[in-house]
Amino acid sequence: MLPLTSPSQIPDQTGRTVIVTGATSGIGRAAAAVLAAKGARLILAVRDREKGRAVAAEMSGTVEVRPLDFSSLASVRQFADGIDSTVDVLINNAGTMTDSLQHTADGFELQFGVNHLAPFALTNLLLDRITDRVVSTSSSAYRSARLDFDDLQWAQRPYKPFGAYGASKLSVLLFTAELQRRLSAVGSSVIATTAHPGWASTGFRITSGNRLIDALSAIFTPMLAQGPDAGALPTLLAAVGDIPGGSFVGPSRFGGVRGPATVGEISPVAEDPDSAARLWRASEHLTGTRFPFTSASPSPAPTTDVFGA
Repeated sequence: MLPLTSPSQIPDQTGRTVIVTGATSGIGRAAAAVLAAKGARLILAVRDREKGRAVAAEMSGTVEVRPLDFSSLASVRQFADGIDSTVDVLINNAGTMTDSLQHTADGFELQFGVNHLAPFALTNLLLDRITDRVVSTSSSAYRSARLDFDDLQWAQRPYKPFGAYGASKLSVLLFTAELQRRLSAVGSSVIATTAHPGWASTGFRITSGNRLIDALSAIFTPMLAQGPDAGALPTLLAAVGDIPGGSFVGPSRFGGVRGPATVGEISPVAEDPDSAARLWRASEHLTGTRFPFTSASPSPAPTTDVFGA
């Protein structure tokens, strides 16, 4: 299956259950449609239930729609409580981008809360029912980002929208690295992977906070970027491909911008075990959720933990 060039390469998924968050548009919708057509039972986790039902009606196979708002931990817990059977694959696809400082219902900086903390919480709440893998969505924007553990919520620094977005996507990769370490430590067959779509035109509006960059993006993205079907190929490969845990899947051409999906390289900063462990502890503290298997070997202990809540 490497590289993945077409949805036709996806094997039969009959008998498997897949949860896709943010499945009413873009990459999530495209990936869900492919998996449903291949026979999987799909659970679409969406903010707008009516829109979700309209999307589900266009898909073949067994498709359920359940409400989930990643800007509310109460919604995340309610959704997780409603899953009473095993799930083969959880695809954490929902995400956001903003051009100003905003907050979730729980008071978290919006991009960090929606792109990292909510998937972190949902994964831990469902992990005892997941049988195959967890796929989380990152972005190549992580490469220029850094995490300030003293101020994860941007309460003390001037807010930089694109910097916050990149930090949230770096957090996704660090979360995945630590999740895979913990899964391996308990001898679990479940794996954690990440995917990024490259440059994809999906209706997801780029809001960097720089008017010129945002205007140019709005002009050129529809002309030059690949569509949601091609943008979903990395997610599909990360979800069902024969790839190792911890893989970062994305387009294979033009520096990861577009093209067939394959396993790519990850910058060392996104796999740093100390940063990954520290972020995990901070995320536990902020969300009140924990890795459900207690026999995992302990993460490296820091001298001091400052959560920047």
